[in-house]
Amino acid sequence: MKKIFIKDDYIKMNQLMKLCGMVGQGSDTKTFIDEEKIKLNGQTVKELRKKVYPGDIVCVEGFEDITVEEKEK
Repeated sequence: MKKIFIKDDYIKMNQLMKLCGMVGQGSDTKTFIDEEKIKLNGQTVKELRKKVYPGDIVCVEGFEDITVEEKEK
């Protein structure tokens, strides 16, 4: 499982996908959403800018699972 550290309270799904290199542009995340290939804590994601918080687990079909963690301040 890949760990991503964020300094803010949350990161939006499209930003996370771009940060992880899964898409070239955050807007490309819509294709994954339309095809129901993204799960957040086991639930299918239906929003491009869904908020992802530390402790959440993101599963994208065809990619390594991601866990979001808070960067120590």
